Amino acid sequence: MENPNLLSPSVLAFVGDAVYGLMVRTALAEVNRPSGELHKLSVKLVNATAQAEAYKMIEPELSEKEIMVFKRGRNFKTGNTPKNSSGGEYHTATGLETLFGFLYLSGENDRLKTLFNIIWKSSHIS
Repeated sequence: MENPNLLSPSVLAFVGDAVYGLMVRTALAEVNRPSGELHKLSVKLVNATAQAEAYKMIEPELSEKEIMVFKRGRNFKTGNTPKNSSGGEYHTATGLETLFGFLYLSGENDRLKTLFNIIWKSSHIS
């Protein structure tokens, strides 16, 4: 990607949602359980409430630039109504997805892994 800074927060969150979900599924693959159980664990980790909690875990580690990207996503008017979470959780989750999308499209794979590992270690899944 030439310049992810030029993409809208909704595009970054769209990509970040897929990236985050794939990172969760990749980490779960190492748990080596039946696929139905892995799916349930994935759903437990990839939802607005869990992602809002995940953001709290990585927030102290973020650079000013990363916080700015997160805030662009969090403050973006999505027009969606959350089903099983509060509006605040939904917007925080969108900010997290925006950040993950931005880092992925910027080629910051090591940074993505570092931040995800903080989240994963707190998931208590093994």
